[in-house]
Amino acid sequence: MEEKDRTLGLRSVVSISVGLVIATSCLVSLGQGAGSIGIVFIGAMVIACLLNMTTVASLSELNALMPNTTGGLAQYTLACLGPFPTLISMVGGYLICNIMSSGVEASIFSYAMASTIHLPISSILYTLAMTIVVMIANLYGVDMFAKIQDLVAFLLVGSMLIMGIIGMFGLGTGAMVQQPYNMAANWKEVVSMVAVAFWLFIGAEYVIPVSRNVKNAKRNVPLGMMIGLALICLVQSIMVLGFHNYTPWGELEASAAPHLLYGENLLGSTGKIWMTFVAALAVVSTQNSTVNGLAGICQGMAKMNMMPRIFAKTNKHGVPFFGVIFVSVFIFVFAALSDGSSEAISFLILVGSVFWMISYIFAHLDVLILRHRLPKAPRSFKVPCGPLFPCIGIAGTVYMILNISTDPTERLMIWLVTGITFLVLGIYSFFWIRIKMKMPVFKSVPIQKVMAMENSMYYTIRKRRGLWR
Repeated sequence: MEEKDRTLGLRSVVSISVGLVIATSCLVSLGQGAGSIGIVFIGAMVIACLLNMTTVASLSELNALMPNTTGGLAQYTLACLGPFPTLISMVGGYLICNIMSSGVEASIFSYAMASTIHLPISSILYTLAMTIVVMIANLYGVDMFAKIQDLVAFLLVGSMLIMGIIGMFGLGTGAMVQQPYNMAANWKEVVSMVAVAFWLFIGAEYVIPVSRNVKNAKRNVPLGMMIGLALICLVQSIMVLGFHNYTPWGELEASAAPHLLYGENLLGSTGKIWMTFVAALAVVSTQNSTVNGLAGICQGMAKMNMMPRIFAKTNKHGVPFFGVIFVSVFIFVFAALSDGSSEAISFLILVGSVFWMISYIFAHLDVLILRHRLPKAPRSFKVPCGPLFPCIGIAGTVYMILNISTDPTERLMIWLVTGITFLVLGIYSFFWIRIKMKMPVFKSVPIQKVMAMENSMYYTIRKRRGLWR
């Protein structure tokens, strides 16, 4: 694509990065994390933010090495580790995790709407309406997606910032509470909450699948993701300071909707309505980014014969329509299955975090492998300090997986669910690769061939002989 045909600037990159990261489940995790250890949760947030910055830096380098690819991490991992790790990390770490988390988002949204707007209708109808609107908007292409994302991200960040500042400076109409700043007994407890804080920053990399539409992508893609993460950390830190003044830590930790609790304590019914509005914006933002990003990733994987070919087909707007519809439908299914309890939401968030963390480990490994394999290949962006930051990213992520919960029983259940899921994915991946793709499960594919798969003619030319032969 020519530079003049690219439509997205730095603002849109920041908006997309912020879009998936700031979600309603993040507001839940933010409240429960702060309620557990107090404002020192900000320290855990900063650590998690820095770890995620190492990940977006690694993904930016991979994108610089393999520009204009739609499958993102799937294509990077295919070129490094082969199809088996690719299928497991992408289906488990991205598709299942993101669809599940977006479904939880939608469930929290419907709960917030039903508790604020008392109409004689089922709460799930709010989610259905939201899902249909976002799906239709994404079927109209990247321009419509970007316009919605820019507006929603501005309103979302602005609302959270204002609500946080009002609480931080004690300007609310509700009664202020007197409580300690610090609920953690030692620094180890703060560090143990990094895994919870990690969920507050994942998803910035969703700009990668649309990077081919970004002006001056080699600068704007990594810079936009970094700005997005820093902005999120700042806004959410201000929210924590606001929590301290108006919401008892214990109530915050136990609430299924801590953002609504804070809003009501801060400004009464007006605050509750305002935070419901924030929740609605968060769901629109999350679903918009999820539907667009996952549809693009599915399209890229279909081009590699790693998913059914129908995911690669596009409508007259150039949108992979089947992926958009598929993702939207299953988001709604997971929303309908969610019961909205704080325990269930927290557990699903932590399970989703582990899935996502595993895919991030693959990103760092891809960087290290390709630097060794192709040391002189041109890269418009390269992570500084050699292997230091990818190694820090791997070590930090492994630590978070091992300490995903402070409750040993819950931690074991998270590992068990993750293990069973990846076992099933492993069996599926093995047979798909051997029967459908007809190639060794761990044989990496040359970068040139992976990038050639972006051209529709690649599949047509090789169809009779087999895509991978």
